[in-house]
Amino acid sequence: MCPICSCGSAALTQDQLSANAQLAAHNRTRFDSHGVLAINLMSSTDAGNAALLDATIVALGNACSIAVIEGNQKIDDVEPRIRGRGMASAQIRTVSACHLRASLVGSALQDLPLSRVDLLFIRNVATLAGSATHDLGQHRNVTLLNSTDSNHTTAEFQLILRTTDLVILSKADLLEVMPDIDSARAAVALRMLGRRTPLMQSVALRARSLAPWLQWIKMQLRCRRSKQPVRAPLIGGALRS
Repeated sequence: MCPICSCGSAALTQDQLSANAQLAAHNRTRFDSHGVLAINLMSSTDAGNAALLDATIVALGNACSIAVIEGNQKIDDVEPRIRGRGMASAQIRTVSACHLRASLVGSALQDLPLSRVDLLFIRNVATLAGSATHDLGQHRNVTLLNSTDSNHTTAEFQLILRTTDLVILSKADLLEVMPDIDSARAAVALRMLGRRTPLMQSVALRARSLAPWLQWIKMQLRCRRSKQPVRAPLIGGALRS
């Protein structure tokens, strides 16, 4: 069994993690050579990552060229509303695995015109505990939490909170009608882990709530375009190169 979740995968050995790290470094080199900023979008179940991604693609418009790699355990195609936007996309079906691996992402890159891409979203499998275990070659990790999950953040999502560069609480409109949900718990959990990770709230259908998220993306793109070094992500609490 996978040591992180119950997906049925074999236990990860140090050799497997080392091999994955090498493939991730190769993916990152490919991104860097083409000037692509790669963002690993991780989310809890039903957090609305497809809605957020679709709204983001629409909002950015012609500001940059976007591509999407989508990981899913069961579905054989990219989310229709995302595919319908006309950008380059590739799909990875993981079957029983609860996370993507660098080798799968590397294979999917064969179907993408990286020389014409500015921003690549890797939409990871929607199982938070598993998706934080593997470096994929991305530059940034973004975690999308359903606002209703924020009461469980400290106990259940410590690994992913240790490795993320940004946390977004989605469906923030629910906070107005569910007073028993304490969205501050996610911020407290981050501080308890010693992280100064930004935390935002969003409602994908409300453009105003997306403004901080879009500004964050634009800042990352500016760093990329100015060729400022973009560090490798934190994986399992340790910095990977």
